[in-house]
Amino acid sequence: MTSRTTPSSPPDPVSELLPNTQITPPEEEATGAMTFFEHLSELRKRIINSLISIAVGAGIGWFVAPHFVNWITKPMLKALAQAHLDQKLVYTHPAGYLNLLISLSVYLGLVIASPWILYQIWLFVAPALYKHERSAITGFLFSTVFLFLAGIAFGYFVSLPYVLRFLISFQGPVVPLISINEYFDLILMILLGLGLVFELPILIFFLSVFGIVTPKFLIKNFRYAILVIALLAAILTPTPDATTMLVFMAILVALYFVGVAVSWVVVRRRERRLAAPVEAP
Repeated sequence: MTSRTTPSSPPDPVSELLPNTQITPPEEEATGAMTFFEHLSELRKRIINSLISIAVGAGIGWFVAPHFVNWITKPMLKALAQAHLDQKLVYTHPAGYLNLLISLSVYLGLVIASPWILYQIWLFVAPALYKHERSAITGFLFSTVFLFLAGIAFGYFVSLPYVLRFLISFQGPVVPLISINEYFDLILMILLGLGLVFELPILIFFLSVFGIVTPKFLIKNFRYAILVIALLAAILTPTPDATTMLVFMAILVALYFVGVAVSWVVVRRRERRLAAPVEAP
């Protein structure tokens, strides 16, 4: 008598796949989703912390401002001495010097609090970023601050003396009576302008990320870039000294080629990402 064996049930394909397809969130995933109101609450917290840090920085800046005035007036006094003029600056309003100290305190407060403000921005955006995106944003913030400070330093130590010397040379039958407030507005415009000009590689980075420019496009249109750079150099160095203008042009051209290198890195990474094989589910 033959025993009857019960046929085994066919294997369940779902149960076979489950052990090999356990979905675990990658380490790079965002830590968690937030509601709209939670985002608003977090943003409010970061803004309040930033404003408090600016107020504290402005309080520190109030004690530093008188010493900072002596530092920012040195290029002007030197230019007056070279023109054989009276080395002094004046204010034409009873509260002129007080307003200058208050303005300097606020600007210094922004500078002093900037690391903490950047940290607050980082705390707000970091939870929504992947790990590699956090690294990219950190490098971006560092590069932006470094280039901006480099532009300000270049403006103060290199550009500003030539600009002031050129402006003081226009005397005629009158002598200059320079207000400290108007002088501060002038150097603020020059230094901030140069700080923004030095952000050229960052601008090219963004244009490359959005696919507006490529390294090939930048190299191909280099002649037009040289024209724009020459105009900028002429504006930033309003002096007949051709050597100084060439130095400015060389620095701007170097920044342009740094931007070309940044664009090349961005485009190459994008091409690698697009060419990478898609893993089958």
